Amino acid sequence: MATVKIVTDSSAGLTDQEVKELNITIVPLSVMIDDTIYVERETITNEEFYQKMMTSKTLPKTSQPPLGTFVETFDKLGEDGSSVVCFNMLEAISGTVHTAEQAANLSKTDVTVVDSGTTDRGLAYQVIEAAKLAQQGGTPEEIVKRAADVNDHTKLYMGVMTLNNLVKGGRIKRVTGLISTLLNIKIVLEVTHGELNIETKGRGMKTIDKFYNKVYDQMQTIKHMKGICISHVGAIETANKIKEKLQPMFPEVPILVRETVPIIATHGGPGAFALVYYYDD
Repeated sequence: MATVKIVTDSSAGLTDQEVKELNITIVPLSVMIDDTIYVERETITNEEFYQKMMTSKTLPKTSQPPLGTFVETFDKLGEDGSSVVCFNMLEAISGTVHTAEQAANLSKTDVTVVDSGTTDRGLAYQVIEAAKLAQQGGTPEEIVKRAADVNDHTKLYMGVMTLNNLVKGGRIKRVTGLISTLLNIKIVLEVTHGELNIETKGRGMKTIDKFYNKVYDQMQTIKHMKGICISHVGAIETANKIKEKLQPMFPEVPILVRETVPIIATHGGPGAFALVYYYDD
């Protein structure tokens, strides 16, 4: 039966259960660690990646999915006459969305490609709502509109404990990385409107904690919290402390704690953590 099928890349912070129940197709990125290539969600888990990253000789390299993989995926999903809506991580950290756009032009299937403007669980929230609407018979236009509304009501704040990986990966100016090495500068990034913005920076954890306390206060004013996730890079203790802080505020909202995806772990570096939440007005 012709319908709309939802595709995303493996940076989306989806659980296996969500992928299965909502019939979501994931096109995986790959990552190279010391000359060995792994495929996300297929030949390496998030937890395994973190362990290998910590013992690797060089910074792991992430690669977007091949053009042919996208084309093949789109063609297969559209064999029954279905349309496809493909959600991808923000262009600021990966060219995956552009590869998907090229594939959409080559595919026999009617494909709509969306730059989600975010990643990790922020992307997952859009994909989940899109998949639910698709199951209800929503059109591609309705699905894209719904996802945009979700994006407008999603916050993603990421605490970075060391700028070394961001510097090595070319995501931040080298001079900033030098300062961080000498002065123990830590930062909080907000992913908003497809950009990575530095919200605060300072020495040690006090500045970071002060910023997050303001975020918690802001969260308490929200009447309809839909979802909360704490992603981390080998920082389970930090993640659990945040959960312990937030769960009493939102006793009816399940809080997901998870090791983040390889591309975020690579750039965020050891100890990084992200608070992602989605709400309604």
